[in-house]
Amino acid sequence: MIRLQGVSKTVTSGDRPLTILQQTDLFIPSGQFVAVMGPSGSGKSTLLGLIAGLDAPTTGTIEIDGTDITKLGEDDLAKLRGSKIGFVFQFFHLIPSLTAYENVLVPMEIAGRRDAPRRAAGCLVEIGLEARGHHYPSQLSGGEQQRVAIARALSNDPPILLADEPTGNLDAANGRHIMELLDAIHRRGVTVVLATHDAELATHADVRLIMRDGRIQEALKKSEVGSLKSEVSAAAAAAPD
Repeated sequence: MIRLQGVSKTVTSGDRPLTILQQTDLFIPSGQFVAVMGPSGSGKSTLLGLIAGLDAPTTGTIEIDGTDITKLGEDDLAKLRGSKIGFVFQFFHLIPSLTAYENVLVPMEIAGRRDAPRRAAGCLVEIGLEARGHHYPSQLSGGEQQRVAIARALSNDPPILLADEPTGNLDAANGRHIMELLDAIHRRGVTVVLATHDAELATHADVRLIMRDGRIQEALKKSEVGSLKSEVSAAAAAAPD
C-alpha cells in the first residue's frame, strides 16, 4: 500500500523557488499496476523518487505499508527500501565492475540473506539470462542490462516495484520483452508503479495517472480506457469519407 497526503516538492532554481510537484494526494492499493504518464518535466520521475524515499518531500507525508517514511532516518529508510521497494532506472545503473550475477547478488548480501547465491542464480533463470551471468554490463545488450536491473530490484522479494521509464533506452522488441516481464511480476502480486510517456506501454496497467505541470490531472482505470477507445473507433467508423 502506498499513500501520499499533501506531498509536494520545491527546489531552488537560481535564486527562485521552483515547484516540480504540486501538492498531491494519492492512494495505490497493494497489488495494483499503475502507469504514471506525461511529457518530460511533468513530475513523473520526481513522484517515483519520493515514493522510493530517494528524495524527501517539501510538504506532506508518504506511507509505505503504514510506515510514514518521511519520519525515518537514513539507516531506517535504507532498511525499508531494501525490504519493501525495488527500483528500476531508465539508465540501468548496474555496477560496471561486477558481473550480471554479482549485480543481482549485492542487495541480498547487504541484507544478509543466507540463500543469496542460490537466489541470485534463480533470478537470472527467471529473466532468461542464466547463461549470461558471468558477463559484465559492457558485454550485455541494453535489453539484457535492463533485465538484470529488474532481477536486482526484485532479488529481495519486495512487495513494490517502481520503474522509471524502464524501456526508454530500448528498441521496440526489447521494450515489449521488458513489459512482458513486468506483467509477469505483477501477476505474482507485486505492486508495480511505472513512469512512462509511451501510451502503448501504459495499456498494461490497471490505472493510468496523467501528469502535467507537476499535477495528477486525470486518473483512468483500464476499463475506462477501453471504453474510450471503443467510442473513438466507433465514431471513426461512422464518420463519412
